[in-house]
Amino acid sequence: MTVQELPGAAAYRPTPPPAWKPLTDPAPLLPDPEPYRVLGTDAAAHADPELLLRLYGELVRGRRYNTQATALTRQGRLAVYPSSTGQEACEVAAALVLEERDWLFPSYRDTLAAVARGLDPVDALTLLRGDRHTGYDPREHRIAPLCTPLATQLPHAVGLAHAARLKGDDVVALAMVGDGGTSEGDFHEALNFAAVWRAPVVFLVQNNGFAISVPLAKQTAAPSLAHKAVGYGMPGRLVDGNDAVAVHQVLGEAVARARRGGGPTLVEAVTYRMEAHTNADDATRYRGDSEVEAWRQHDPILLLERDLTGRGLLDEERIGTVREAAERMAAGLREQMNADPVLDPMDLFTHVYEQQTGQLREQAARLRDELEAEHDESGAEERR
Repeated sequence: MTVQELPGAAAYRPTPPPAWKPLTDPAPLLPDPEPYRVLGTDAAAHADPELLLRLYGELVRGRRYNTQATALTRQGRLAVYPSSTGQEACEVAAALVLEERDWLFPSYRDTLAAVARGLDPVDALTLLRGDRHTGYDPREHRIAPLCTPLATQLPHAVGLAHAARLKGDDVVALAMVGDGGTSEGDFHEALNFAAVWRAPVVFLVQNNGFAISVPLAKQTAAPSLAHKAVGYGMPGRLVDGNDAVAVHQVLGEAVARARRGGGPTLVEAVTYRMEAHTNADDATRYRGDSEVEAWRQHDPILLLERDLTGRGLLDEERIGTVREAAERMAAGLREQMNADPVLDPMDLFTHVYEQQTGQLREQAARLRDELEAEHDESGAEERR
């Protein structure tokens, strides 16, 4: 039977749909066609000199932190280290733009952001040392645990930000993720919920060119990752991720917007990972030296140092002072990481449940008996 043969079909006339209007005008949500920059432009003259010098000091310290942590992996003191060398501007700006009451949600590569927010460098590396503990109290520092699974920290950031708003707390969450993480379902879910709930959260995508060895062109056909924002109904911002001043400004505007109830923002910072993905990666298999060298000319420390020196805000003496402070940090990190941690096997049962189950108590008692027997046997050997 055709549609024309259905009862009443002859009298049916389709009603034209009403004029459709988008819920939100997409134009204001679209990012600029080029990454936003401050350094090297007229806008740099209006930047706060005190902020510039603070950013510079943190960048230099961050670079030294990265090189020292990488060296610790070669010495066997760290199991793995995902270096953020070349991305320090994103890391530092993300930390400095937040108020003390705000929350930072880092990925596994964002140890520097945690350190720049005030976390002890050794505590930031505890997880990467092979310890099952985070190494710090997230509530005390307002820094969520370093997240190894890709993008799973993003829904957590949205949940915390939404809960804070429901409670009336003046809190903003800033969630960091790499370009590879934008290919995960958690990224979609987090941005969708954040936009619908107008949660006070800022998403910072550090587009460093590669998801391990997969280039961005093989992950997405979008004009930029910032363009993805319009699909969720939030603003997208595109910024030069090696321009520390520009990143701080864009993130600052996004945080302020979230705090006053304007909802989330997606910020894409275009940067570059100068080192391998981790110490277990061979980056020469998927990129050439000429590409890396080209990005070295756009180094975040070099860009800011050039601007500060040109404006007379930085001289050789001050540069030396900053580098000496970074060396002291690195020396302290080496000293503490060279000391073997004191481990208690009974801690295995401490943080599984708030109240131990009967099975856990049984396992703990069995291990305690084995440890005591081993201790008694060692003592008997010494007495012989």
